[in-house]
Amino acid sequence: MSFIETRGMLSRLLATENLIIEHDASASTASFDTENRVLKLPILKTEDENVYNMFCAHEVGHALQTPQYWRNDIPNGVPFDFINVVEDVRIEKYIQQKFPGLRRDFSTGYDKLNRENFFQIRGKDISKFSLIDRINLHFKLG
Repeated sequence: MSFIETRGMLSRLLATENLIIEHDASASTASFDTENRVLKLPILKTEDENVYNMFCAHEVGHALQTPQYWRNDIPNGVPFDFINVVEDVRIEKYIQQKFPGLRRDFSTGYDKLNRENFFQIRGKDISKFSLIDRINLHFKLG
């Protein structure tokens, strides 16, 4: 079994359901379709265990906690980006509390992504970013 296949197996085990796992070379990041129960994993140039565990755990957090039709419940006038970032913070806190061993994967994974300029912030003045982007970076990178 390949490294990437084991991440899919890990996702199913953490979610305690037989999620559909897709490995997509064109995906820039992981995602989870709450309606169809599909977890999509990118195929990155690295096989860093912490990064993949973090991506898997984040999306499993959505599988376990995000309501199936959550997008229908977004109040009128509230920007989707705000809801998405707050939901991401919520599910990452949840999954790390449920599985405390994942805390290291999140810390190390986000650190590695930052060193590789995954967030494309190197050399930029973060104080000029939008409020929601700064909040997102704060909770991911500190």
